[in-house]
Amino acid sequence: MAAQFQPTSEELLERILTSLDEDKAEDVVQIDLQGKSSIGDYMVVASGRSTRQVAAMSEKLVEKLKHEFGMSCKIEGKDAGDWVLIDTGDVIVHIFRPEVREFYQLEKMWMPQGADAPT
Repeated sequence: MAAQFQPTSEELLERILTSLDEDKAEDVVQIDLQGKSSIGDYMVVASGRSTRQVAAMSEKLVEKLKHEFGMSCKIEGKDAGDWVLIDTGDVIVHIFRPEVREFYQLEKMWMPQGADAPT
């Protein structure tokens, strides 16, 4: 088992982005929340092509964080697979099916004024 240490929010963000990339997540957006919200330092929003891919990506991410950092993450929505929320404490991860992501347009609430969210 990997040594247990508390990663910085930047190290955690980097590991999350790497895991999502390895699992072929689409339209990955990272949003810096530092100084904007107390819910975390970063938010990551990504899409999977199907409910199965969304559930699998979220499950693998939680397993990797537990194995590498000894972290237990809160996870919601994995059974439905439309929208999975993973709360690591410092980084909040949302993985959507594309239609669900388009409906909620979550990143638009957090993006800087005038920035374009992916379509």
